[in-house]
Amino acid sequence: MNRYETVFILTPVLSDEQMKEAVGKFKALLEENGAKIVNEEEWGLRKLAYPIQKKSTGFYCLLEFEGAPTLVKKLDIAFRRDERVIRFLTFRLDKYAIEYADKRRTLRANKAKETPAEAAAEA
Repeated sequence: MNRYETVFILTPVLSDEQMKEAVGKFKALLEENGAKIVNEEEWGLRKLAYPIQKKSTGFYCLLEFEGAPTLVKKLDIAFRRDERVIRFLTFRLDKYAIEYADKRRTLRANKAKETPAEAAAEA
């Protein structure tokens, strides 16, 4: 089982619940095919570097999972069939990328635990 990371951009015209439903669909596809979701991050609505399909913003989402290599092909097909997905990229993480992702995740968790007063004192 390899560890993969996929980032996909959803069209900005979706409501909040439609976006969560789309992310849930892809998570369910991964879990149905034996993948283990390691991390999920919704980065929210962001500006695109260049217009795609005449859209300048999109909902970014990251899924990190462990699964078989054949699962990536099924996920790519699901992304291509869903008209809500503007762009996607899936890649296998090597040992250094896995270490970096784990470190980044713990830093984000520690920062989220801090109170706003502690964060202001550090700045």
